Amino acid sequence: MKTMECKQLGGACALLFQANSFEDIAEMSRQHCMEMLQKNDEAHLKAMAEMQALMQQPEAMKDWFEAKRKEFEALPED
Repeated sequence: MKTMECKQLGGACALLFQANSFEDIAEMSRQHCMEMLQKNDEAHLKAMAEMQALMQQPEAMKDWFEAKRKEFEALPED
């Protein structure tokens, strides 16, 4: 199991996510972000806007996603 912080995954806070795979941790981050957006959390709204801008550039989004995957893989096991 590995741990990443919301901020490491493009979010806006220090909430920690733990998972055995990058896909699982990315899904946890996505769900958390959706919850924060429903609460109109300003910091997460800003982070989501930045991610949406990145998504407009598919190659840049792919590169970002792969960099985060490598960051996850390089983390030590908890």
